[in-house]
Amino acid sequence: MEKVTLTIDNIKIEVPKNYTILEAAKEAGIDIPTLCYLKGINEVGACRVCLVEIEGARSLQASCVHPVAEGMVVKTNSKRVRDARKSNVELILSNHNRECLTCIRNKNCELQSLSESLGIRDIPFEGIKTETTIDDLSYSIVRDPSKCILCGRCVSVCKNVQKIGILDFANRGFDTQVVPAFSKSMADAPCTYCGQCIAVCPVAALREKDDIEKVWDALDDPSKHVVVQTAPAVRAALGECFDLPMGTRVTGKMVAALKRLGFDKVYDTNFAADLTIMEEGHELLGRIQNGGTLPMITSCSPGWIRYCEFNYPEFLENLSTCKSPHQMMGAIIKSYYAEKNNINPKDIFVVSIMPCTSKKTESERPEMKGTGNRDVDAVLTTRELGRMIKEARIKFTDLEDEIFDQDLLGEYTGAGVIFGATGGVMEAALRTVADVLEGKSLEEIEYKAVRGVEGIKEAALTLGGMEVKIAVAHGTANAKKVLDLVKNGEKEYHFIEIMACPGGCVCGGGQPQVSAKTLMEVDVKSIRAKVLYEEDESRPIRKSHENPQIKKLYEDFLEKPNSHKAHELLHTHYKAREKFPTTMNDCCEEIAVGKENK
Repeated sequence: MEKVTLTIDNIKIEVPKNYTILEAAKEAGIDIPTLCYLKGINEVGACRVCLVEIEGARSLQASCVHPVAEGMVVKTNSKRVRDARKSNVELILSNHNRECLTCIRNKNCELQSLSESLGIRDIPFEGIKTETTIDDLSYSIVRDPSKCILCGRCVSVCKNVQKIGILDFANRGFDTQVVPAFSKSMADAPCTYCGQCIAVCPVAALREKDDIEKVWDALDDPSKHVVVQTAPAVRAALGECFDLPMGTRVTGKMVAALKRLGFDKVYDTNFAADLTIMEEGHELLGRIQNGGTLPMITSCSPGWIRYCEFNYPEFLENLSTCKSPHQMMGAIIKSYYAEKNNINPKDIFVVSIMPCTSKKTESERPEMKGTGNRDVDAVLTTRELGRMIKEARIKFTDLEDEIFDQDLLGEYTGAGVIFGATGGVMEAALRTVADVLEGKSLEEIEYKAVRGVEGIKEAALTLGGMEVKIAVAHGTANAKKVLDLVKNGEKEYHFIEIMACPGGCVCGGGQPQVSAKTLMEVDVKSIRAKVLYEEDESRPIRKSHENPQIKKLYEDFLEKPNSHKAHELLHTHYKAREKFPTTMNDCCEEIAVGKENK
């Protein structure tokens, strides 16, 4: 690639010609502050925090969008630059809700950190603030415009990464806000609640609906038997809440913390992931062998389910009827577990610790009542669990590792663990389906073709003399690509795994936020996924159908996969949802169609 030589703060450096000044400075080890910038997603120069001085240029330039040039001389820390940056941040703060001590992002806020580094102590631009109303009507996401700095990150990730586009700028000048179409609530928008907008928000303008108090109340209620379950991806990221390096597996410390919080039972959702494979794997075999609707598509990701219901209702019959693992676990706890322990299901309170914000809404769906009671009573994100542990003043990093409760629902396999990474559900299913079709236990169980962070992965496998075509997609933008290929007859598959979040659950909307600066340097998806594959390799059993407690569950209670009882408890249905136009183009199309019909 053609390169250019430039000088930044008296350091001469050679970089590719297509670099921006920001990228060149990073190569030279020079830190330029940013706020609106999000690598590859939001590169718009809107906040004017990354300003630099270029020799010969009349005005300061935004380094995140300004291309390098041969012989360019750049200053990143002149008085002119420092004063401009400081003034721009002071202007942002002048219309910002600065109640930092009570803010959920206190000490984890990019605006707060930037203000501190710039030495801002007073705001000289005090005046009228934009009047705002907090939108907390959805079960998953709270939108607080008083915190919004109009950086556009949420707009870009929703529109360009997820290809949904329910958020955009409305009004002009001082009255500008980021809102769903027609200023509707997030509860009324065709939102998947994937939470990727929360993940990229540098402040607290978007956050998850906090259910910590609901869980504390249950723990303090002597009439409640409180059971907690943790999703596989939580162990891959919870340590980040306590300043442990990204990629630190904290399974044992997480269990120890949960037991100290007072839960009556601490189980791993991986048990239910194994159960999901039994139900989903046999559902797939039944569809293939009996001429059922193909391709079958996974149903573990509630964000993907909502995306399908809103945007591709013609594929609803293709969805597996299986509930997601944590909902299955809740149903089994309130039936099989309750029966074995002689507890009234109404006295059991099930808490799910999830990497996902959409699971909060999923647990409230009327279909999720396998026993007549809600399968899951409360869903906490990884971040909420981190806050809860801190509230209890538990020294997380000092905890000795402990293990999950082992009775009835405590055993899990490596197949269950990898559910948290993109391709993991597919690989776990293949481990079981392959054994069934081959009629024996295969030694080769790692399906590397479905691993990795490529947006769409495809493979064709010969199992039991049958060619099985599969596809894996993560992020709803990639889901759209795959569904359109199938819809247009360009591709044929037997089985498709879709996860709403890029990277799968390890990068779910409820995981610890990662700063834009860190995202420039590391591949979060791969680092967190590596944790799960390491735990998979460490497990004595790595195939779901070989889990002894799963076998016993069927022998004692469910009879066999896809039995009538299993369908009553573990399966569900989905429905088409009506959505309102999300862009001006959509509005114009609807108006045009309405006039035509008239």
